[in-house]
Amino acid sequence: MGYEQLERSLIDIMKEEQAKLGYRKEQVRLYYPLSSLNHFFDAEDNTEDMQKRLSDLPESLTEKLGEISVSHVKDRFCFHIPEEGSEYVHAHMQENEFIKTLVELLQQHHVTIEQIKALFDQHSDHVIMEEINNGEFDYLLRFADDKEDPYYYCFKDEGCHMIYHRFLPADYEDFDF
Repeated sequence: MGYEQLERSLIDIMKEEQAKLGYRKEQVRLYYPLSSLNHFFDAEDNTEDMQKRLSDLPESLTEKLGEISVSHVKDRFCFHIPEEGSEYVHAHMQENEFIKTLVELLQQHHVTIEQIKALFDQHSDHVIMEEINNGEFDYLLRFADDKEDPYYYCFKDEGCHMIYHRFLPADYEDFDF
């Protein structure tokens, strides 16, 4: 289960990156704190144990994203994904994916939280929205019933535009806002 969650996270982050920046056939480096990786594997590994765990990734992952190398400095892990990983993600990204639509909306100026909520509502009848006002973010939106999109989307109104950050539920719970 842990490797499946890791694979999904890597692909989701690459989709988000390609939605924001466009597609390029290029190597990608993605960084994870040890705590996030431990959530994937329901483990309490130290950095050395996690490095061992990640030294031999399953073929189901590498056949999609290529021969990924993993390194770490202290508790920050780097996943170096070769060009073929970028190609795979680009080839499997659908035009109407939620993240792509969200990024396109947020590229506009003066987007309101009501417009963002309306976009969420277009994708699900069960959207949870909370005002959080924790100094970092103003709103949390998430899909209550979507196993394909388990993320917590946190938004901050910066005046002329909205910014967001996407968290997995366990990572969101780790933050002390």
